[in-house]
Amino acid sequence: MNYNYDIIKKRILITGSNGLLGSNTAKFYSKFENVELLCTSKSVRKISPDVQSIKCDITDRDLVKKTVLNFCPDYVINTAAFTNVDLCESNKEVAWKTNVKAVEYLAEACRAIDAHLIHISTDYIFDGKNGPYSENDKSNPLGYYGRTKLASENALKISGINYTILRTNVLYGSVEKGKSDFVYWIVKLLREGKEIRIVTDQFNNPTFVEDLVSGINKIIEFNKGGVFNIGGRKFLSRFDFTKMIAEYFNLNKKLIKPILTEELKQPAPRPLKSGLVTLKAETQIGFKPHSIIESFEKIKASLIQ
Repeated sequence: MNYNYDIIKKRILITGSNGLLGSNTAKFYSKFENVELLCTSKSVRKISPDVQSIKCDITDRDLVKKTVLNFCPDYVINTAAFTNVDLCESNKEVAWKTNVKAVEYLAEACRAIDAHLIHISTDYIFDGKNGPYSENDKSNPLGYYGRTKLASENALKISGINYTILRTNVLYGSVEKGKSDFVYWIVKLLREGKEIRIVTDQFNNPTFVEDLVSGINKIIEFNKGGVFNIGGRKFLSRFDFTKMIAEYFNLNKKLIKPILTEELKQPAPRPLKSGLVTLKAETQIGFKPHSIIESFEKIKASLIQ
């Protein structure tokens, strides 16, 4: 890992620093001596005593402008989003404000100081008929969440700023107490002896959060703009991923019951054959994802409680 971009300190602002990706990104950069870090979120939570954390609702245009201009970052890493795909269908105004308007506000502020905006997007901008997808494949979102994320990408593409869009899928990784991700959720329920229904017809390459943080850092290290896919090495069904979790953590696989997506009758449609091809990131920025088992090894400590 290259921690020395140059002698001059980099100023990095992270939005959504309370979330899974935001908190892991903040912890990563808090260890850099040549990085001045500002963490923002809707509610203030200290990452560490040395890291400045402030409250900032990114749907407030004036507050975004004030926060960015006061700190004057070289890079803004936007990890904040409204990611509950089902709630997006019933809370469209909130979803649009958080996933689209807020990105426009960040872009406006970045334009004023020539900051580079790194924005996180998703495989939900595709319909899941012909995955896995490359950066150049045609988008066709099925639900409102995907539409908002595609709109945010398009807003950046016409913004005239320096930007990088990192698309990812099925993010999982080390979580703090009280927070949850897919792996933690599966382990918790199986340890409690509860039966779980998992879909057999959704295919992805799940993304270990440390790999996405590494991808963000590589973008800064190589100063790359444009669109990059970041994901795991292995493409598999959500059902098979769950079985891998149960097997690694020595849990009862018989409690995992197969089901089809349509049987769940969820408000938002899901792309089924999805996932992201990461060849561009591997060749242009040296992205090297962990294997699923390697990622389980790294998060094991946080799940032994």
